[in-house]
Amino acid sequence: MTAEDDARYMRMAIDASHEALHEGNMPYGAVMVSADGELVHVSRNNQVTSGDCTGHAETVLIREVCAAHGADKLAGATVYASGEPCAMCAGAIFWAKVARVVFGASNESIMSVCGPPTLSLNTAAVLAAGSHAIKVEGPLLEEEAVAVLREKA
Repeated sequence: MTAEDDARYMRMAIDASHEALHEGNMPYGAVMVSADGELVHVSRNNQVTSGDCTGHAETVLIREVCAAHGADKLAGATVYASGEPCAMCAGAIFWAKVARVVFGASNESIMSVCGPPTLSLNTAAVLAAGSHAIKVEGPLLEEEAVAVLREKA
């Protein structure tokens, strides 16, 4: 992936976070790009509208990709998340065998706008405890990602 690709996919995740907010959900979005660089899917947080407390953008993304394409599509993929994935989402990313995570707003920025999360572990720390390596990059386009969070606050 080039820096331009990363920025394009992150903006898609940020756009999805805006859509989630306007649907009445928490403002988070996620995008999956396959190991060979193909855009696979875009998802957004749906905790409120689905009534599912695990409906974070990244877990929704993984479920929807599995349902539409099969679990094999996840292996080696990149997930772009508008906000740094929580411990639950990082675990789902690990089990999905995703190779790379790129996030927009850092936990620190999220906490400064929205208050502290219940699980304040950072993504890199959670994934570092796993048996296979997953590259974590971010923040990327943090101000754009945080701007959506400020709309909620």
